Amino acid sequence: MAQPTSLPSTNTSATRAMPAGLLPDMPLVIWMVFVTMMLAFAGGMETNTFISTFNSGFGRALGEFALILLPSFILAATLSRREISSPGAEKAAAIGAPAAGAGMICPDTAYAALSPAAGRRKLDVAFGAYAGFKLLYPAGPLIVATGLGVAGDDTATGELMLLGIALTIPLAIAGVIWARLAVRQNGSSDANSPAPAETKVADRNLLQSFAPFIVLAALLGFGIWVGQTGVPIIDFLLLPKGALVAAAVLALAQTPSNARRACFDSTVRRTSSLLLVIGAASAFGAVLTTLVPVDDLVPQGSGTFAVLGLFCLTVLFKLAQGSSMATFAAVAPVAAPVVVASGLDPVVAVFAICLGSFIAILPNDSYYWLVRRDALEAETRELRVIGILTGGAVLQALLGLVILLMAMWFWL
Repeated sequence: MAQPTSLPSTNTSATRAMPAGLLPDMPLVIWMVFVTMMLAFAGGMETNTFISTFNSGFGRALGEFALILLPSFILAATLSRREISSPGAEKAAAIGAPAAGAGMICPDTAYAALSPAAGRRKLDVAFGAYAGFKLLYPAGPLIVATGLGVAGDDTATGELMLLGIALTIPLAIAGVIWARLAVRQNGSSDANSPAPAETKVADRNLLQSFAPFIVLAALLGFGIWVGQTGVPIIDFLLLPKGALVAAAVLALAQTPSNARRACFDSTVRRTSSLLLVIGAASAFGAVLTTLVPVDDLVPQGSGTFAVLGLFCLTVLFKLAQGSSMATFAAVAPVAAPVVVASGLDPVVAVFAICLGSFIAILPNDSYYWLVRRDALEAETRELRVIGILTGGAVLQALLGLVILLMAMWFWL
């Protein structure tokens, strides 16, 4: 059985270069700072005003993001070192993929962990982990909500969790259907998968492996139920950031002591690069709203157009630099003024951005190469691989967009 490749360091890298072509090959964060400077000077902003606006915008939400990203990446680093499997390997891997993608805060890590147990269902796992990471709390929705400034609202937290589940289930099913069609078109039901005998694995105690996620979900649920207790440490642990810290501490406790330093080093590298992108994006948003009155950015009451605008804006970010995590980190601060100006429900805005980030799984995304070299190793035509992975992601995105618009029109 082909083993999954190791996780590429570019998964959440904020330094991924732009595609070669007419534009200079520069990291995303350099592009964002450069565009911010050009926007300020083209708009006639004075030098001192530009510097003070850039400074205030850059540091606006870095503390909140640090409290989310550090424990999230500790979880990802510790769990990437485990082989998560079960006696009912294939079905368990496929069914658990969305939860793993969300809990590990990384589709790459979730896929790499579940792939050895997935057998013929590797594409099911790939699309399931992708959907879970994008839509299930506390992964994509929490990161985007923090960028939009709505992460601390208990009501919004409950709505993010429920709507995320409601979107994930049909989108994960759509991914499974697409995977079946893609394999069938290849002329053989097992063309891209090993024989069943090779998928038998030893039971590695799934309950223990997923204990950090159980603690995370329990703390979040209890926090929504009881609210504030008046005890600072308990109140912190019942918030998403505190629950993530508690889950990360438990995951570290389950990790051998000689492997913890490597987990910390990986966490610091991934977090620091994303904080640079977040800071640059926040500075761009601050300069933009200083030059352009926020009410002029989008017409009031244009809910549907605002959703489509946020969706398309996120698509542009995702296509430009590939990484889903960096897309979440960069687009939310830029989109925040649009959400404020439109009067759009913040929960709807969060998922408009999350759904836009589905498009697309292309070669500039590390997830493409992880799945391509494992689940689609037998494919010899790169265009067909792009069609399979991008086609499934686009199908999930468009289906989710339709469901989100229907929910906005009829229920929210």
